[in-house]
Amino acid sequence: MTTDKQTQKSGWNVNQYEKFKNERTQPFIDLLTLVQPKNDMRILDLGCGTGELTKMAHERLKARETVGIDSSESMLAKSKQFESDSLHFLQSDINRFAIEGPFDLILSNAALQWIPEHEKLFSFLTSLLSEHGQLAIQMPANHDQPAHQIAFEMAEQSPFKEELKDFRFLTSMLPIEKYAILLYKLGFCEQDVYQKAYPHVLATRDEVTEWVKGSLLTVYKERLSNETYAKFLVQYKMEIAARIPNEAPLFYPFKRTFVWGRL
Repeated sequence: MTTDKQTQKSGWNVNQYEKFKNERTQPFIDLLTLVQPKNDMRILDLGCGTGELTKMAHERLKARETVGIDSSESMLAKSKQFESDSLHFLQSDINRFAIEGPFDLILSNAALQWIPEHEKLFSFLTSLLSEHGQLAIQMPANHDQPAHQIAFEMAEQSPFKEELKDFRFLTSMLPIEKYAILLYKLGFCEQDVYQKAYPHVLATRDEVTEWVKGSLLTVYKERLSNETYAKFLVQYKMEIAARIPNEAPLFYPFKRTFVWGRL
């Protein structure tokens, strides 16, 4: 599956992303509990990041081979320490890779929300699965919350829209019942599809900005000049202050969608 992508700087920063490492790790652990282990599994991890969680999956599932793919060179730099004869990492867009199946498990944690046309995407991934193969997908689903809506709205304003040109990050995620229908139509005989709100407690509302700087805001950082992105952050923080209560600590529920199925 391929799509055209404009060459651009990377907005991903390992240190920024891992500021909330524990909060980002727990959903992956929950995702692994959905997987039905089998002997000699061949696993593909899409959007593997630093590879640390890929290694966790590889070891827990005692896989024969695991391949992790990520588009970010800076994130993958850390993965080198985890490589072995049976655990490999490749730099590639997660919707533009040339690895042949079949795979017993295609795993993706907090990555496929960036990819458009989920009906086509899931059909493509299903075609790479072995007989009785499994999909296990987790995607952040907070796009209807202020931290995300503010960024979407600012992208339509000057001076940001001029530099962003035609780019708009509008989620392609489906309602959970649509994923259930999609899995059924794709031939999955078992499935578990649900949404969970993780109850995070942040020190202050300033940490909301720090959170999204490691994820959502990367797509704007990639496309804006350094000067314009600095202005973007200043305005973003002002909007956060206007819409999120000034509470310390701040309760910050974060929704995530889980999609698991077995053929």
